[in-house]
Amino acid sequence: MSEAPEARPSPPSVYHERQRLELCAVHALNNVLQEQLFSQEAADEICKRPLSQLALPQVLGLILNLPSPVSLGLLSLPLRRRHWVALRQVDGIYYNLDSKLRAPEALGDEDGVRTFLAAALAQGLCEVLLVVTKEVEEAGCWLNTS
Repeated sequence: MSEAPEARPSPPSVYHERQRLELCAVHALNNVLQEQLFSQEAADEICKRPLSQLALPQVLGLILNLPSPVSLGLLSLPLRRRHWVALRQVDGIYYNLDSKLRAPEALGDEDGVRTFLAAALAQGLCEVLLVVTKEVEEAGCWLNTS
């Protein structure tokens, strides 16, 4: 007596955007969210908003991707690597929680963190990710529109 072949479940439908132009951040966001929610225009608009418009009390934390120089002792090499750094407010004070630091570095209040962000962005090739709750993201209240 032969057994019927086992029915295999069909593979899940996975949303996947392929690379086009230099839009890897847009593609990565849409691929993680599993639908086309971000366009180049929307991403560009987010990148152009000034730091003064960030509603920092609504932001859980920030993650920065910064250039990180490579050195051997006192010798600085002409190589550039990337480094991820976390910023977070705890009890009213913003901290630089860079894993390369011996201890958290206090940045101060909102003005202090904005100054730190402005300096990081001025170096060029810096990217900033905002970490917010689902409710804040859905309401769009991480940004002051007034």
